[in-house]
Amino acid sequence: MTQTVPSPPTVDTIRRVLGEFQITVTDDQVSQIQQYMRMLLTWNDKVNLTAIRDPLEILYRHFCESMYAVAAVPIRNGRLADIGSGGGFPGLPIQIMVPDAELFLVEANVKKATFLAEVVRELGLTRARVIVSRYEELGEELTPLDFICSRALGEFAPFLTWAHSPQVEVPKMILWIGGRDLEAIRKIEGWTWREPIPVPHSLRRLLLVGDRITP
Repeated sequence: MTQTVPSPPTVDTIRRVLGEFQITVTDDQVSQIQQYMRMLLTWNDKVNLTAIRDPLEILYRHFCESMYAVAAVPIRNGRLADIGSGGGFPGLPIQIMVPDAELFLVEANVKKATFLAEVVRELGLTRARVIVSRYEELGEELTPLDFICSRALGEFAPFLTWAHSPQVEVPKMILWIGGRDLEAIRKIEGWTWREPIPVPHSLRRLLLVGDRITP
């Protein structure tokens, strides 16, 4: 028996929820969000892209939390790498909000990378590129970068050491973290961290912005 794929939230719901995160969108951006979510819900049965199945919860947890960085940091035009992109968060929602930014989606899992490439193609995101690789193996393929961001990392020390290294030298880091990760991250050398920004509608999620310390 074929399982029915749930529908994305309506236009009015998307606008209302994004408004709770201080985000305003155009009609085209709303259409891209709906199209992206439709693909995510369809692919999710075969490729484990997210454990969240409810479209409204996906809108809050994945889209809004990702797009919130555009308003809170803020992110403008530049070169951005999303490390361990998975289902495309936070990179693709940021790209929808800032279409002139140049985006690299770095994902080692081939099936997830295939999904990302399909979303990029379907949404017409001409400045987004999918790189199938472990981040540790990359350097000049990405540089120069203005931002690196990630929502799905468990090991922060090797990641931040790599981002600080001479082959990457990214000036600014944006992390979506749990509150319990904050103390450990602050102990890692090479970065100065701004005051963490609480993510709306979340008790534990924080947006953390770091600046690379130049030797």
